[in-house]
Amino acid sequence: MTTITTPVPATMHVATVTGPGTVDLVEAPVPTPGPTDVLVKVRACGICGSDGFYVSLGGLPGLEGRTPLGHEPAGEVVVVGYAVEGVSVGDHVVVNPMVAPTGIIGSGGTTGGLADYLLVEDAVLGHSLLTVPEHVPFEVAALNEPMAVARHAVNRTGAGPGDRVVVFGAGPVGLGVAISAMAAGVESVVVVDVVPSRLEKATRIGADAVIDSSVDDVLERLAEVHGEGPARRGVRKAGSTVYLDATGAAPVLRTIFSIARHGAVVGIVGVHKAPVEVDFGELLGAELTIVTSMGYPTEIFEVTEDIVENWEKYAVIVSDRYPFQDVQEALVAAATPGAADKVVVTFA
Repeated sequence: MTTITTPVPATMHVATVTGPGTVDLVEAPVPTPGPTDVLVKVRACGICGSDGFYVSLGGLPGLEGRTPLGHEPAGEVVVVGYAVEGVSVGDHVVVNPMVAPTGIIGSGGTTGGLADYLLVEDAVLGHSLLTVPEHVPFEVAALNEPMAVARHAVNRTGAGPGDRVVVFGAGPVGLGVAISAMAAGVESVVVVDVVPSRLEKATRIGADAVIDSSVDDVLERLAEVHGEGPARRGVRKAGSTVYLDATGAAPVLRTIFSIARHGAVVGIVGVHKAPVEVDFGELLGAELTIVTSMGYPTEIFEVTEDIVENWEKYAVIVSDRYPFQDVQEALVAAATPGAADKVVVTFA
């Protein structure tokens, strides 16, 4: 037996990759929840760079021509299986896409969050979904998944009180990294980018300083804000202790390696799509710690509390909103360099 207070239609639409470069709103039956499941009416779903990649491929292996999209959903519970504890009809929730038994939601699984309804199978509060207060806009709650990526990156570096952090890249994840570093209690956060509007957002979320690397000397500006570190063989170094690359651009790593002080930590969360040449001979004396970051092994709901408490700060990250019927346009905007920063699809 299930609990239903809101009428649920028989069919829905799912944004589906149906061929290379092609996305259609495919009609499908609304899933019927079992005793351990929850049905969520999706209210907002963010678009990730990986969505555009799946579209360009024509779908993921094994799901060619029928790949459902969307792994950043937030919504409202409309049906609760009788065996599910702690979840009620009407709850606003965010979802962990990684633990779905039928595969990662929107990333190779059989379900996607860019759909009118999403079935959360084997629903366990705090594991597969988490409630959020009603005052948090759905479009902000939908940032939960990418902000978990950002939080994991900061956790990987071990940044905390006393650290002076530099974030390269003020896109959605970079801004999330900056916010998570602040939440970790670091001494100072500086954000570097070349897009003025992104740097303005970094200032709005509370960065201590921003650097436009297209016009400013990064080392000189960091020395002003974070002081200077011990020189190495007569070469000046910045006093920053933690660097985070959220760009995936090789020149950024070259800049970091050239200015990082002895013993600094370098975290890489940006996806590098081409090999990066690194002179480890040059790096040996600096004894840098280089860590990489992918996903969010434990952070998916670790970040939720901060989003709830500081939702207005996170709201700055959302740049563009599209209604679900215009999801194709939303995907194009998200995949076009310079067209948008963070695109969120909203549902009536």
